[in-house]
Amino acid sequence: MIAIGAVAAAGGFLLGGVFAPAAGWQRVVIGLAWTVLATLIALTFVQQRSHERASVVRALEMFPSAETPRKVSGDVASEGPPPAVQSALDAARERYSREVSAIEEERAKLETVLDSMQDWVIAVDAAGYIQWANEPMRRALNGSTKPGHPMVAAIRDPDVLLCLRVSLDDGIFCERRSTGVLPGKIFDVHVAPIEGGGAVAVLRDSTPIEMAERTQREFIANVSHELRTPLTSISGYVETLLDHEADLGPTARNFLEIILKNATRMTRLTEDLLALARVESGEERFVPEPQPADRLVADAVASVRGLVEEASAHVIIGSVVRNPVMATPDTIVQVLSNLIENATRYGKPRSGEAAEVTVNAKLIEGFVQFEVGDHGVGIASEHLERIFERFYRVDKARSRETGGTGLGLAIAKHIVEQHGGRIWAESALGAGSTFCFTLPLAG
Repeated sequence: MIAIGAVAAAGGFLLGGVFAPAAGWQRVVIGLAWTVLATLIALTFVQQRSHERASVVRALEMFPSAETPRKVSGDVASEGPPPAVQSALDAARERYSREVSAIEEERAKLETVLDSMQDWVIAVDAAGYIQWANEPMRRALNGSTKPGHPMVAAIRDPDVLLCLRVSLDDGIFCERRSTGVLPGKIFDVHVAPIEGGGAVAVLRDSTPIEMAERTQREFIANVSHELRTPLTSISGYVETLLDHEADLGPTARNFLEIILKNATRMTRLTEDLLALARVESGEERFVPEPQPADRLVADAVASVRGLVEEASAHVIIGSVVRNPVMATPDTIVQVLSNLIENATRYGKPRSGEAAEVTVNAKLIEGFVQFEVGDHGVGIASEHLERIFERFYRVDKARSRETGGTGLGLAIAKHIVEQHGGRIWAESALGAGSTFCFTLPLAG
């Protein structure tokens, strides 16, 4: 306070000297007035600061800090939450620990199962970075599938990367066949998106299966090729005996006719085996061209006219569109001819009347659907899904009597699918059968 008064007095006298430099009594009056005024202001300021300090002290006393806890029931300090709250916290902590342990256990089991698989399994995030890979994949790729590394650094095969990108971008399941992951290996690649982003890829080594199928195709092709020459000789000699030997007895002639019939059937079987082997192996390349649908139907009917007349059957060309389809003429005519031939053989009604076959071609969305129907005994529903398999027969005894090889529908299925269409059968017992296949429209 003394310092504040001295400063105020000195300031008052200096101010009095500024305003009244000539009269001494004026300087004294102005200095005293300024001193009193400055002192009052200083006292007011000091009193206000004292009130503020007292308020802060009272607030601190109401809310003690952690270093000075309040007293509760004597000198015992209250540390931590009440017992009920602490018990609830302990129970929650224990439950959380159990859930975490269960998740870790399930994860360990899943990793064990995936590591024991022969297939390769790898998971990536939405950006294509590896999150996890199973042991077979890590071992085969020499540890290049570490988490955090980009997928493109581990597998550089374009088929795998394209399938992965399609699944990540479009969120759909994708599958392809890859031959560039490892030298000499063929993999079936299956990629599925993960909810929330990312994808899982499964690579299955199909090399042994592919090699077995290739060996089988080559064996069938080689055997069929080797059988053609002796079968041709047998048929030729038997036909010569039947045509030029007039003194053959009835028994000998009957035996020769049986030999000729079976030799002819074996010849057809070898030809169908060769055709199937070429189609399945991909050696026979199809080059589809725009072909009018009505022309394909007319050519097919013309190609089996002799067989139809021999069987006393009737072939009716029904409603046929003229729209062009993408087709290789010879192979599609072969498919239609095979279906018409089967209908004349197996489409006879139970009354024994001649078979009546109807051929239609109608327009559907983006395709032309060809239909070959008959009014025969029909096919049971359990056979409809299997009749396109090799050597599958609905009635084995009847098929042998009619000279079928059991390969015509299998060949037809491969040809239609390689043209971008599909083939199926519709039938009911006693109501006949209809074989249908589609071909894409040209343009």
